[in-house]
Amino acid sequence: MFTGLSAFPLTPFTADAIDERAFTGLIERLAGSGADSITALGSTGCYSYLTTEERARVARLTVRHAGRTPVFIGVGALRTSQVLANVRSAEVAGAQGVLLAPMTYQPLTADDVFELFRTVTEQTSLPVIVYDNPRTTHFTFTTELHGRIAALPRIASIKIPGVPSDPEQARGRVQEIRGVIPEHVTVGVSGDALAAAGLNAGCDAWYSVIGGTLPEPALRITRAAQEGRRADAVAESEHLAPLWALFSEFGGSLRVVAAIAEHLDLAPHRSLPLPIQGLNDEQRRRVAEVIRELGLDG
Repeated sequence: MFTGLSAFPLTPFTADAIDERAFTGLIERLAGSGADSITALGSTGCYSYLTTEERARVARLTVRHAGRTPVFIGVGALRTSQVLANVRSAEVAGAQGVLLAPMTYQPLTADDVFELFRTVTEQTSLPVIVYDNPRTTHFTFTTELHGRIAALPRIASIKIPGVPSDPEQARGRVQEIRGVIPEHVTVGVSGDALAAAGLNAGCDAWYSVIGGTLPEPALRITRAAQEGRRADAVAESEHLAPLWALFSEFGGSLRVVAAIAEHLDLAPHRSLPLPIQGLNDEQRRRVAEVIRELGLDG
């Protein structure tokens, strides 16, 4: 299950509440797209802004509307007890795995994070995906810590940040991680602009922001890399360069993806949880122009 394209959908909001109709529409759309899995309540799903009860509801809705597509649920929280409550909700909902981010307010040590993963893997039968994204969690994994955690039972995959753009350096980074983890643990790349580089370098999966709203172009990149058509994967990614540029210019992918979903009528206007304001009108206009120019609004 922990290979190919894992699509990360938004959790749209209306009037400070989850817009369940819009959310289930996104899940059903992904279920029909051919994505290999759906990961709800990742960073794109704004998991850290939801209550425990809201997250349990999202887990149930995702599994109910995903059909036969495997579902993974983000369970990260500031306290271990909260993480375990989220894990239990994922289990009850029928998820096939959980995505665990080491959330921080006070800085965490490597031992703090290891103990978090040890505790969770001891108390669930579900496979666990390690969420390594220092930009959102403000915790940086070392290769040595990846190895310690990957040796725990039920660790299934590691979601790493974007690899270097240089192919040799990218392969070196993936091989460095593979050198310290068991063979059964997959390596998945994030950082959408560098997904083709990561997949071509030997990553097994792409944990994709854009795949949660625009699965078709993400699948074209993924399938090309899986089939050994490396140049095609790079070309498909380069075609989306104007979109990747917006991610960089507007401070990351979340606000841009929300604007895309709103432009395509997949989410209500101003769909992000406050205090996140989203893009302004001029920025939204530019996003809409790029989507039209890339032919992604059909």
